[in-house]
Amino acid sequence: MENKQLSIEELNSEARQIRRLIIRMLAEAGSGHPGGSLSSADLVTALYFNILRFNPADPNWPERDRFHMSKGHCCPLWYAVLSRTGYFPEEKLFTLRKFGSILQGHPDRKTPGVESASGSLGQGLSIGLGMSLASRVDKKDYRVYVLLGDGELQEGSVWEAAMACAHFSCDNICAILDANGCQIDGRCEDVMGVEPLAAKWQSFGWHVIEINGHDMGAILAAYREAQTIKGKPTIIIARTVKGKGVSFMEGVIGFHGRAPTPEEAQKALKELA
Repeated sequence: MENKQLSIEELNSEARQIRRLIIRMLAEAGSGHPGGSLSSADLVTALYFNILRFNPADPNWPERDRFHMSKGHCCPLWYAVLSRTGYFPEEKLFTLRKFGSILQGHPDRKTPGVESASGSLGQGLSIGLGMSLASRVDKKDYRVYVLLGDGELQEGSVWEAAMACAHFSCDNICAILDANGCQIDGRCEDVMGVEPLAAKWQSFGWHVIEINGHDMGAILAAYREAQTIKGKPTIIIARTVKGKGVSFMEGVIGFHGRAPTPEEAQKALKELA
């Protein structure tokens, strides 16, 4: 099914509500990863509400576009978006990481709308490549989107998949890089530098689009440009801020994998009101 087209203002409002849900979920769970969930929120909101073809009433609809969150620790964002788009009721969000919940600390297929498990970094682009090649075998015209983290690019398997995507001219795959400059052990440039990002991906045969990952207009334009590219895969390098939207989390490495305390959650929710 085709999704409705929200305005830039509506998308920004939706992303703010999704950020609020992320904070509430993590505070309730007492564990999880706020930093990258918040930095990716605009990217995934725009994708689901204005670009992706999907059907919550039939999650396995054969014609659906595929989305895979390679950086699976940011699943609180994905769960919030899946709830907002009708895959399951909002109250399920507050069972995150609890025994018996459909919402695990990393995604798996017990969650409606999740295509495959993730969490072991460096594997997502290979999974997306398989989905892309399967579309040819099945003679389907769906598109494949894979969300990557920039720290994840330190994994060699990402570059093997990047080389293969270009070799097989997988023009229905679009990688989305949440380039927030941070990973759990520090800043990417200090742990193992991944720049120059655009030049590297271009050298691997990809079409590269570089944007501000918090500018909804630029995000939508990038997704639409990617749909027009033929003969090669596309990557959107989205420059983002870790913990975006919550002042005391922005750019702070410590909030990569630490849930907010109840007091911090209340402060964050006030900022996101």
